[in-house]
Amino acid sequence: MMNRRRSDIDNRGHLLTEKRNPNSHGLDGLSITQAFDLMSGEDMTVPRAVAKAKPAIVKTIRAVSSAWKKGGRLIYVGAGTSGRLGVLDAAECPPTFRSDPKMVQGIIAGDRKALWRSVEGAEDESDAARAAISARSVHRRDVVMGIATGGTTPYVHAALDEARRRRATTVFLACVPKSQVKATCDIDIRVLTGPEILSGSTRLKAGTATKLVLNMITTLSMVQIGKAYGNLMIDLNSYACRKLVDRATRVVEATTGLPREGAAALLHAARGRAKTAIVMHRLGISRMEAERRLAKHLGHVRDAVKQSRR
Repeated sequence: MMNRRRSDIDNRGHLLTEKRNPNSHGLDGLSITQAFDLMSGEDMTVPRAVAKAKPAIVKTIRAVSSAWKKGGRLIYVGAGTSGRLGVLDAAECPPTFRSDPKMVQGIIAGDRKALWRSVEGAEDESDAARAAISARSVHRRDVVMGIATGGTTPYVHAALDEARRRRATTVFLACVPKSQVKATCDIDIRVLTGPEILSGSTRLKAGTATKLVLNMITTLSMVQIGKAYGNLMIDLNSYACRKLVDRATRVVEATTGLPREGAAALLHAARGRAKTAIVMHRLGISRMEAERRLAKHLGHVRDAVKQSRR
């Protein structure tokens, strides 16, 4: 890229994420209070933009939960902020849902060093993207989701091309309309957040939208495979730290009606697994029997309890 003449460099000024926001032309002349109000007002538009992308997001959740049930993975691919948000979401799943770290993975252009410091130019390395997909032995049971808020990142498109060649389900997330940037993929998510208050800084509204979408995809997909009971996290690692011991104990309290001491004792008998403790109490059965019932119903507490009462 550095060797190209200025006249040869692609003009991206027409992209929605690159346009100047008419509401913030005088940003540098505003008081801090005025700038806060402006930025807050722009941020409030993000959830509405995400809601408009509901059909594609719901389709993605179905694809991801189905992939997990078949032993597949969700693999995020992105550069810069988009890549970091994918890696962040992947890293947060195991402590939240006690999921296998392989289930959700993040690939960022420039590899690990790009997590701490920007690696300019890495987003243009198409061969590196294909190699990263190959290194993870992506296959037809996987879902590969490319994140490129501006839509044009070569690294992301190359990764999706390689994933598609390997027959994986491919998802594309961008904050520009399809008329501006096309993508070849199975599911195309477009969250149109509009121009940023600081022109082209997609770590702002576009980044916020990305975080919301990724939160929704992994959280609701985890719910689909039995990682929640009601609105409670029930498949957490209660031996990881004191905070999670407390959280697991409160989950057992809330679902069984036991006092804290009784809930703690039941959790201990269940070897720290809240979902096992719930089934043990509800059905008056041993830990081993509770675990067998959960396995029979693919980890869904509600089904394990309901089916056994018929």
